[in-house]
Amino acid sequence: MSVFYDHFERHAHGKGLKGQSTHYCPGCGHGIVHRDLAEAIGHLGIQDRTVLISPVGCSVFAHYYFDVGNSQAAHGRAPAVALGHKLANPEAIVISYQGDGDLASIGLGETISIAQSGLPVTVIFINNAIYGMTGGQMAPTSLLGQRTATSPDGRTRAMGAPLRMAELIAGLDGPVYVERVALFDARQRKNARRAIEKALQLQIDGKGYSFIEVLSECPLHLRKTPAEAEEWVRTVMEPVFPLGVKKDVTVESKIEFGRPSFAFEEVLGLSGAEPAMDGGHRPQPQNAMTALGVGIKFAGAGGDGAQTGALLVARAAIAGGYDATHIPSYGPESRGGTSYADVQIARGEVLNPAVSEPDILVAFNAPSLAKFAATVPEGGTILYDSTVIQDPAGLPEGRRIFPVPFTAIAASLNKPLVKNVVAVGAMQAATNILSTDLFLGTIRHLLKGKPAVIPVNEMAFAAGHTAVASVPADAGAAR
Repeated sequence: MSVFYDHFERHAHGKGLKGQSTHYCPGCGHGIVHRDLAEAIGHLGIQDRTVLISPVGCSVFAHYYFDVGNSQAAHGRAPAVALGHKLANPEAIVISYQGDGDLASIGLGETISIAQSGLPVTVIFINNAIYGMTGGQMAPTSLLGQRTATSPDGRTRAMGAPLRMAELIAGLDGPVYVERVALFDARQRKNARRAIEKALQLQIDGKGYSFIEVLSECPLHLRKTPAEAEEWVRTVMEPVFPLGVKKDVTVESKIEFGRPSFAFEEVLGLSGAEPAMDGGHRPQPQNAMTALGVGIKFAGAGGDGAQTGALLVARAAIAGGYDATHIPSYGPESRGGTSYADVQIARGEVLNPAVSEPDILVAFNAPSLAKFAATVPEGGTILYDSTVIQDPAGLPEGRRIFPVPFTAIAASLNKPLVKNVVAVGAMQAATNILSTDLFLGTIRHLLKGKPAVIPVNEMAFAAGHTAVASVPADAGAAR
């Protein structure tokens, strides 16, 4: 069985000559590496286990050619996607296939982090010294003196020297095998094929992270014929990027990492000894939960506890059998303006974790209320800390407004830090989004390592809940 599809559907629905051709330019090294990679996958018998990650770049359409598992990654993020695949399915053979602009520029941070982790994934790095797909701009690997669209007079020392990625990766502790190969003659192509297969075999054996850098021709942007481009790589590029093995470490034992569990009890670390959580409860908020779920935004200054309060709500929702996400946004204002966290809760699957129009807004300071109140749709709920926001102006009409003194209530308990739990209690009373027992059970679970502070947090939740009942009727009504 071929590792390539019989017909490439990208052009003409796989019919005719176009159905047998790739999108690569004549003389491009990608086609050769594709062939070698496919042969290695077939020879090792791993086609059904292989997942190929292709990011933005000349290889962006690789999924049209390889009959393996495929994932498309955002520009520079292929290593992070590869890591996710490997951790979710350790038996998968995961290959991150990237170009120089993708791997060595926007994706450099992910590249180094995942290489240092040492987890057994295989990275194939195509170095053609140019941004090929986007118009021939200077890449991190462009040579000194090389003319590109963004260095028309040649790359100068002031623009930085080219990055030698194989040497950089080999200097890390995590990788076990790093080699640089080329394609400019039959001998080099045979060596490249051998290196790619070796890297895959090391992953099969669970030995660790492998990195294969391939010096590749780009005749189009070099403005050369394929034969001239091969000679350029041999005589001009190879002296700057010397070929050969940069690191080859024998690992005596495999890198062991267990198969992940997707059972929410295990994900949350529940042992069965915690107080029972109401997993059968279904929220009935004042703003009815739609198929898209309910969006909640907690916002305040750094130290207000918006992030922790949001996390508490998300964990309670998960314990209740819902899908929930918690996305923190700290930003440069987290120490004085407003930082926030978005929580989405859905009966099915959360489709978008961002909360641009929150059904419920919990604001701890005036800048947060001013920034987000207008984003709450009509019929939504706004709770704010009336201790520090005593005379809010410009609140939108048609929303249920609850001024609750989060800070004052927490101070009365001699525990100012629990004002976020006060806010969660108030939110539950105002919306009935999840049951009281579910919130209290989650608080006890999250604080099981600090049992001494559980009672004051329970009192904070109850005090916030009670405070909403004391809000004047006209204040909580839609206005």
